[in-house]
Amino acid sequence: MLRPKSTIAFVPREVFSTTERALATLYERTKTPFDLVCVDGGSPLQIQSYLERSAHERGFTLLRTEQYLTPNQARNLALQYVDTPYVVFVDNDAIVSENWLAPLERCADETGAWVVGPLYFEHEPEQHRLHMAGGLCRVQEDELGRRYYLERHHHAHRVYREIGGQLERHETELIEFHTVLVAMAAFERLGPLDERLLGHCEHGDLCLSVRQAGQRVFLEPRSRITYIPPQRLEKADREFFFLRWSEAWATASMRRMVEKWNLCPDHPEVKASLEWIREHRRYGSTTLARLRKLVGRKLTSSLQKRLLNRLEEASNRAQFPPQKFGFLASPHVKVVSRRSAKPSQAA
Repeated sequence: MLRPKSTIAFVPREVFSTTERALATLYERTKTPFDLVCVDGGSPLQIQSYLERSAHERGFTLLRTEQYLTPNQARNLALQYVDTPYVVFVDNDAIVSENWLAPLERCADETGAWVVGPLYFEHEPEQHRLHMAGGLCRVQEDELGRRYYLERHHHAHRVYREIGGQLERHETELIEFHTVLVAMAAFERLGPLDERLLGHCEHGDLCLSVRQAGQRVFLEPRSRITYIPPQRLEKADREFFFLRWSEAWATASMRRMVEKWNLCPDHPEVKASLEWIREHRRYGSTTLARLRKLVGRKLTSSLQKRLLNRLEEASNRAQFPPQKFGFLASPHVKVVSRRSAKPSQAA
């Protein structure tokens, strides 16, 4: 068996309940040899037990912390166990398609790109509605001379068959961490991922940094994954989800982006980015779901704008106060399992 070119870093994104399906599908559909490092950041007992059994059966490296991890914390932990030319970050709610890994590796080999992303889909059925196909990711100035971060997704939320024609491999400015191949040479030059970005803008920061270093970012549509958010939050997911998208993590991340890239802190794009996070967090709100059933969507939307959104933000700050959650504590990491000498492949 050929030595793998890639180590897959399988990490939590916003919930734990999608873990089993995502990992099982990854093994079922990946024919290209790979190593795998799984980072378990404080999952509940059922998921913890599943990952421990899987690590024993499949021979991958499993790292466990009892505390929740930010995305970049989890990715940087995995990087310490990578000894292949490429690392492929895969979130635990990403469902890979058949033959997804080889095209990413081939694109990196043929173009020399430091970063290669697949075609990203969202929701079920798989490979139906696009999440993004690359996009814009840049720092620029507006007519008032204010520097701001611009991010725009190409073909966002469109039904794929309605685009017309097949998308081809091309250089782009933007990928996302749902699934992405990164050359280890990038980390040798740039250092690890920025852990002061607690829960937002990590993908943009990576793309900006890579392109600032004179290197390239590519989209490879022959590789496809589907990001599948949960239909509803399981009880064991709720605390992690609301921390992952908390006011504390969001505002700390935006402060870091403003500082790092010399941005205008009160630019409308900053405000729009924070509002996206808040809207995504409210996806898990049982209060809003009940109100929609009781009084309808129109009245609920009106109440949200006038009162409920401010109450929800205050509640989230009270649950995760910025003075406690706005910075990171170094996690205690347990190495549960180390990979076997034999590279992983589909079962």
